[in-house]
Amino acid sequence: MQLPEEGCLLRIFIGESDKHEHKPLYEWIVLQARDRGLAGATVLRGMMGFGANTRVIQTFKIERLSEDLPIVVEVVDTKERLEAFLEIIDPHIKAGLVTLEGVKIKFYRAEKK
Repeated sequence: MQLPEEGCLLRIFIGESDKHEHKPLYEWIVLQARDRGLAGATVLRGMMGFGANTRVIQTFKIERLSEDLPIVVEVVDTKERLEAFLEIIDPHIKAGLVTLEGVKIKFYRAEKK
């Protein structure tokens, strides 16, 4: 797959406990991205954060393991493909934050076998 130099980054901020059909929402989002042929997706687990649903700081500490740490799903592709993807996943994100920003793609390549 070739990507143009000017691309887009879709960033989805959700909670670790968010679900889609009894499975983690972040997992469903990544599988949807793969099934739709997007360039790639990464899930990042936050160490600390808060959001629109709660002003309580969720944190990862030994003495208090949060069950709803922040999750960030990042997907890079073209703006048009990400906007179409967002239309599909939007109804399934009950709470969170979604951003879309332009990025300059330096390279996107697979290892040659």
